[in-house]
Amino acid sequence: MELLLSEGALLIARWIHFLSGVVWIGVLYYFNFIQGSFFSEVDANTKNIAISKLVPRALWWFRYGALYTWLSGLYIIMARGHMAGFGIYSTSWGISILIGTLLGTFMFLNVWLIIWPNQKVVIQSATQVLSGQSPLVDAAACGARAGLASRHNTLFSIPLLLFMAMASHMSFSVSGASHFTLWLIVIAIVGALEFNAIKGKLGPITTVRGVIISGFVLTAVLYVAMRMFS
Repeated sequence: MELLLSEGALLIARWIHFLSGVVWIGVLYYFNFIQGSFFSEVDANTKNIAISKLVPRALWWFRYGALYTWLSGLYIIMARGHMAGFGIYSTSWGISILIGTLLGTFMFLNVWLIIWPNQKVVIQSATQVLSGQSPLVDAAACGARAGLASRHNTLFSIPLLLFMAMASHMSFSVSGASHFTLWLIVIAIVGALEFNAIKGKLGPITTVRGVIISGFVLTAVLYVAMRMFS
């Protein structure tokens, strides 16, 4: 147990967290900023070939990058609480890291519970078409559901990266009062967006420009809430 809670173990966990996080977010941005535009410009056969051969490889790195990022991050947060005392979660480090964790957890769940299951249907459909069979009837709907969740993950990633960086690189004064209002606001905002990721529409995050702007707006709203109620 002492070895698992040593500074050396934390360093290794951070290293894994950074490496897997780069893979996860990098592939996420590839899907949203590059692949989507490419698919809209090529013919159906080329698109089906890419979906059948390229997308499964990218999704493997994508989902396991998400898994190892989330697991290593969870270990780091729990280990820090055990080593420094659980009061650390009420410090500026704790508030920043927990807001980032909330965003990252929704992103992780979106990958494994929405994006990957729906993309499997899309891949299977494209593979059937290439072999001369009919496409799956629900492939288009599954692709839309996966795309909606992926766009929301891109939206979440922008404030996520700021709050994760702020935890260790920007401390601020924190009141001794309860942070109930802060968490009520944060959970309400992020929860509403996550509900939209499951059941809603793209709206302003339809375009790459729109999702980037919306990400900065969400970041500003969460930051102001954190500074006002922490």
